Amino acid sequence: MHVLRLLIVATVALLAGAIAAQDSDSAILVSRESAPSASNVKLTTIAAGLTRPIYVANAGDGSGRLFLVEQTGLIWPYKDGLRLTPAFLDVSRLISQVALTSRYTEQGLLGLAFHPDYASNGYFFVNYTDRNGSTIVARYQVSAEDPNIADASSGQIIFQLAQPYTNHNGGHIDFGPDGYLYITLGDGGSANDPLGAGQNRRLLLGSILRIDVDGAAPYAIPTDNPFVGDPAALDEIWSYGLRNVWRFSFDRLTGDMYLADVGQNKWEEVNFQPAVSAGGENYGWNVWEGSQIFAGGTAQNHVPPFFEYDHALGCSVTGGYVYRGEAIADLQAAYLFGDYCTGRIWASWRDHNHTWHTAEFMRTDLQISSFGQDEAGELYVIDYGGAIYRFDPVGA
Repeated sequence: MHVLRLLIVATVALLAGAIAAQDSDSAILVSRESAPSASNVKLTTIAAGLTRPIYVANAGDGSGRLFLVEQTGLIWPYKDGLRLTPAFLDVSRLISQVALTSRYTEQGLLGLAFHPDYASNGYFFVNYTDRNGSTIVARYQVSAEDPNIADASSGQIIFQLAQPYTNHNGGHIDFGPDGYLYITLGDGGSANDPLGAGQNRRLLLGSILRIDVDGAAPYAIPTDNPFVGDPAALDEIWSYGLRNVWRFSFDRLTGDMYLADVGQNKWEEVNFQPAVSAGGENYGWNVWEGSQIFAGGTAQNHVPPFFEYDHALGCSVTGGYVYRGEAIADLQAAYLFGDYCTGRIWASWRDHNHTWHTAEFMRTDLQISSFGQDEAGELYVIDYGGAIYRFDPVGA
């Protein structure tokens, strides 16, 4: 796996260099010189009537299916414009039961990731808070009889962590281009990071973890994780100084990582980690909130966000994806993300001099709980009120 990652990093670096040398009219862009326009983009409803939809994923198996995730514990297969029944998986009896009520909660079923070799091994992973409020990452396998139903009896817990509070559970999981599973954990909750978890590498809280789910049971530590052998840090940690990352993603072309970190009282932030990074980034919380001093003190090697916005524009950032589809050429190389409270959607991009730019892209009336991406690279946005929309060209 370590050799594979080195090959991927080298390939990405060569590819990025080659593409950057192309002119800006290239069909595949790593950078762009201007903001994308929303005038030729519409949101098309693909599913409605959902209960607290919180994520959408694809299996990468060539089936063209999407999997719609409800915080209440259900995952629905979706294909050819139809939500299929029965549910692909139902873990409602395992999760924090508050997620089954009408009360606001940050608990429940929060994440879904399909193994890179799902087409051959049928493995997928879910992240949820259990009845005790602990974070659980469990592996399941698809049914041998029906590709649209999971084997509910196949669940095996590979990672669990007691949570000190009911909020800031993180919850997102995804496989990186290196084949490792990345897990986000919030700072443990309450407010203002009372545990000091953000800067404490002896705690897993406030971090992005990186584990090898194929190397051992329940998992192995990649030997090139940045803090392996460091007595002052836990081996699973990939990056830290994070308050509550609500969705991260990898650019499917470059392998770059984008992390949207929900702020405390004033600032929401979006962070960036290049594909060539060896990990170990410190994003600053709670010494910093965004690029602003929060608690003060020392945050060694602090990496500031490339974009932040204050609470005049929103209250809770939701991370998205870099567009790599084919339907909307003007969106190429733009990273789309939004705000849960105001429904604003922004686009960020790097120009040909690698300078960051961000512009408001679209205003909606959605409670943006997540974004999603299908196998073709087309993008989706999720309204926590019950619907999922696809970004389409006007006239489609």
